[in-house]
Amino acid sequence: MTLVTDAPGRVLVGIAAAGLLVFALLSWRARPRLAISEDALVYRGWFRDRRLTAAEITLIRITEFRRIGRKVRLLEIDTSDDRLLVLSRWDLGADPLSVLDTLTAAGFAPGQR
Repeated sequence: MTLVTDAPGRVLVGIAAAGLLVFALLSWRARPRLAISEDALVYRGWFRDRRLTAAEITLIRITEFRRIGRKVRLLEIDTSDDRLLVLSRWDLGADPLSVLDTLTAAGFAPGQR
């Protein structure tokens, strides 16, 4: 017989499927997390967006480290209200180095003001 009549198993599989669906929808909405608007940098979160002007950004840098035999790059953005935004390639949808170059060209790098 190929049909399983285990009710608790069906409930658990249903809960897991619903959780995965919610996670997939929220992840799809939140990425890419960083976008350049007219005069601000928009950081998209799971539930709300945050706009950062060039004056609110104190430092933008790339952090590199080795993890499981390969080099991982992270884009770090320090803000004036002592928040640190750490974004990976998966969050950005592109290489963090190219995103840093784009942010610098758009005037968001500190020292260009």
